[in-house]
Amino acid sequence: MNTLTLHLEPSQDLLLSLSEVAQKKQISGFLLGVVGNLSKASFQCPGRDKPTVLEGELEIITLNGTFNADGVHLHLSLSDGACQVWGGHLESGSLIMKGADLLLGILKQGKEARSKPKTRIEIAILPGCPWCDSALRLLESYNIPHLVITVDNDVTFQKCKQRSGMNTFPQVFIDGATAGGFDSLEKLQRSGELLSMNDQSHYRSFYLK
Repeated sequence: MNTLTLHLEPSQDLLLSLSEVAQKKQISGFLLGVVGNLSKASFQCPGRDKPTVLEGELEIITLNGTFNADGVHLHLSLSDGACQVWGGHLESGSLIMKGADLLLGILKQGKEARSKPKTRIEIAILPGCPWCDSALRLLESYNIPHLVITVDNDVTFQKCKQRSGMNTFPQVFIDGATAGGFDSLEKLQRSGELLSMNDQSHYRSFYLK
């Protein structure tokens, strides 16, 4: 097994940053350790419909899980300023405060780390957007392969707006065509069409430059 260190700077998204590295380097493995803190944490608690969101100086206690070229699955525990411990399934929108250092255990690299499904759905999201988080959870709950476009600068925003004709998020594209936002995704769920796109794979994530 090889290892890789990953340093994250303030304001970087913890989940999306690790997803980007795994996709770009075509690696799969698991998290060995982490030291750092967050200014904002978003995580899903068992039995709740919406993620729990905390803000402040939040110290990461543990971060466990797996990653590959198609996405990540991580569980986070952290402590707030009152030394109360929180934890759950890590969601996008968890932002680094002063910095974080991750140690990754690499099991596979290159073609072996990639899955083969054709991805029909692309979704453009804004970090910290609750409707975007809901859309991602919906896709993940059905194991729908999807590409995530993180809109974190004006250039990317303008590209997405020109492509979709929309200025709200999330923006969902199916087979290259604009499908709409979260409401459209829910309609596909109710009609059963969303389930037909399930091939039991996870999502891939990247930053559109």
